[in-house]
Amino acid sequence: MMRKVIEIDKAKCTGCGQCAAACHQGAIGLVDGKAELLREDYCDGLGICLPACPAGAIRFVEKEVSPQPMPPAGGCPGTMEKTMEREETKSTQAAIPSQLRQWPVQIKLVPPRAPYFSGANLLVAADCAAYAYGSFHSDYMKGAVTIIGCPKLDAGDYSEKLTDILTQNEVSSVTVARMEVPCCAGIENAARAAVAASGKPIPLDVVTISTDGVIID
Repeated sequence: MMRKVIEIDKAKCTGCGQCAAACHQGAIGLVDGKAELLREDYCDGLGICLPACPAGAIRFVEKEVSPQPMPPAGGCPGTMEKTMEREETKSTQAAIPSQLRQWPVQIKLVPPRAPYFSGANLLVAADCAAYAYGSFHSDYMKGAVTIIGCPKLDAGDYSEKLTDILTQNEVSSVTVARMEVPCCAGIENAARAAVAASGKPIPLDVVTISTDGVIID
């Protein structure tokens, strides 16, 4: 099948690794100090890695791409099948109160000048995080303004919207709650870029959650 994928000029590549960090699909890695497209069939053709490369070593090409053999349990690292065995427990509470403080919550939908951003501790979360981590509301959402997204499913990059929020409001802090899967690097990278672009000394913290609900970073 003919597809648009990236091509890396090894002569220009400096091995900085910024393209690999920006890739949502885990398609790029460093091999012998140079960036390399490890899996053509993982490349989504969106080119988020292009502006991340300071050397201009990446370009698009049209080529025949065949799916490569997949591991037995799935495809790209973010869609690997996995089953978690849980011990059944009974709640001692009739209901656990939500800590959500505003609506809407999707990054694409929130208005940048919403009054709830003023002085907020901003939580930028991968939308899987609250499902993977059982105490997400009490441990991370309590006292915070929460906005969520999925860089693999949403079109475009969040950095422009997050930059608007940070530049137009006096946000007190930013916490990123991401999953361990490679595609979730997109939400972390967007938040870091937005804090830098705002020109403000906003504290930023990153929490990484494993797919079985353990805080790993």
